[in-house]
Amino acid sequence: MLFANINLLDDNLDFRENQWVGVADGRITYLGDTPPESAAAQAFGEVYDGREKLLLPALYNAHAHAPMTLLRGYAENLPLQAWLNDAVFPFEAKITPQDCYWGTLLACAEMVRYGVVSFSDMYYHMQEGARAAIDAGIKMNLSDSLIAFGDVGLDDLPLQSQLIDLIANFQGAADGRIVVDCNIHAEYTSNPRAVSDMAEFARERGLRLQVHVSETQLEHEECKQRHGGLTPVRYFESLGVLDGPVTAAHCVWVDDGDIDVLAAKGVHVAVNPASNMKLGSGFAPVPKMLERGVSVCLGTDGMASNNNHDMFQDLYLLALLYKGSTQDPAAVSPKQALAAATRAGALSQGREDCGLVAEGARADLCVLDASGPSWAPMTDPLSNAVYAGHGADVCLTMCDGRVVYRDGAWPTIDVERAKAEVSARTKRIIGEL
Repeated sequence: MLFANINLLDDNLDFRENQWVGVADGRITYLGDTPPESAAAQAFGEVYDGREKLLLPALYNAHAHAPMTLLRGYAENLPLQAWLNDAVFPFEAKITPQDCYWGTLLACAEMVRYGVVSFSDMYYHMQEGARAAIDAGIKMNLSDSLIAFGDVGLDDLPLQSQLIDLIANFQGAADGRIVVDCNIHAEYTSNPRAVSDMAEFARERGLRLQVHVSETQLEHEECKQRHGGLTPVRYFESLGVLDGPVTAAHCVWVDDGDIDVLAAKGVHVAVNPASNMKLGSGFAPVPKMLERGVSVCLGTDGMASNNNHDMFQDLYLLALLYKGSTQDPAAVSPKQALAAATRAGALSQGREDCGLVAEGARADLCVLDASGPSWAPMTDPLSNAVYAGHGADVCLTMCDGRVVYRDGAWPTIDVERAKAEVSARTKRIIGEL
């Protein structure tokens, strides 16, 4: 495809007007303010009319539980521990591998509708999650969750063999779109031996690791009581979890010392403003993290604690809520927020050549329709994208040069079937409870 006369935000998220962007073999191979020579232009194939459009890097969802589309609208208005123990865990005990496939496929359809091409997922039955992402044509960092009570180690759990199978069957699948990570659900759902084992397993195999950290004040304080004053960050640090590449989700209640550790260890923090507000968990100290050089990325979390995968909504919240909570209108700039949703998210997944509009980068792109009244005037296109734009403005989503959503159509997904399957499966599970 050759995008013609299209406005865009470049690799620095700076605005460039009337550009030409050529995509071939999954990458951006041409970017300039004049069209390529005619022979080269013909080789790109379709010419996409970019007038009244804005081209952005696609979005990267750095923390999700995709099969939880099955729980959308379920377990509402509960604090986290009651939400988990009394509603979510009993529901999840009834979820089958096929349920996970359809729940993930529906999540993929929703994500690409809103410009998302990649997501980091923590759940169960991840072989079916991988299959759904492959079928949808998008990217996924998948990880089966470690939950370990008592004194069991990783080698006592079926999870170890499941991980080995996932690595053998899916690592690097679909031209690198599928990446296998490790994950530790949380400090309060695991023991030190299993956590240490998982950290060593990940290091030995060069795998990234995902973990929930300090999502609630209760979690943070009870960890200190259990582990001689260690916060979740320092607890995981003491067990070697932070010695490799890590994405720590939430980090709402981290203290100043924790932030220093996160920065020193190069941890990616996936913040989830919509989910954290819905569950009454609080606000991650994002301005402090950014100030100290922590890599902040953005996630939706699961659909029982957010209810939609429209990352433009999370992007808006990330850019706005800290201005109110800190009384500083300069806290978290639009550029910082959009970087969290794009380049930082890609880097949290180890995707070094993704998340930016630049020659040589993977062609992970989304196009916004900027013709609506909320986009005028275009005084500051970046601010418009963050504060005035909506996921509904996305008119094209491209992953590795392949169109996965365009103008109300999903070329890779039977959306009506996915909706019907998830609705029926949710009804069955609720009937079994």
